[in-house]
Amino acid sequence: MPDASPTSAGLAAENQALDYLRGQGLQLLTRNWRCKGGELDLVMLDADTVVFVEVRYRWHVDFGGAVGSIDGRKQKRLALAANMFLLKEPRWADHPCRFDVVALQGSHHAGRPLQWLKNAFEC
Repeated sequence: MPDASPTSAGLAAENQALDYLRGQGLQLLTRNWRCKGGELDLVMLDADTVVFVEVRYRWHVDFGGAVGSIDGRKQKRLALAANMFLLKEPRWADHPCRFDVVALQGSHHAGRPLQWLKNAFEC
């Protein structure tokens, strides 16, 4: 049985992902950016590229685990949220963009390293 609620586990996963990506040289633009119909976990800058990062945490590997949870419907929602972000933050609209996924799995990630999938999908 997990010792942390999904909310606290998700927040811990997001914090771990943020720390990792900062260590890789990415700069945080915003976190938990919300709009009608979606949310962007992390929006970061990698050199001149705006990176929309979806952080996925799953307790079990059932149904494909954390990586497998990014289905076509989720990708569309992320793309719509990213478009809204670029409309509301026009200073980033002319920059190249990509969608990354950071996946973590298991209780306290069970000693497994996180998976960083650069350019995980295209929209």
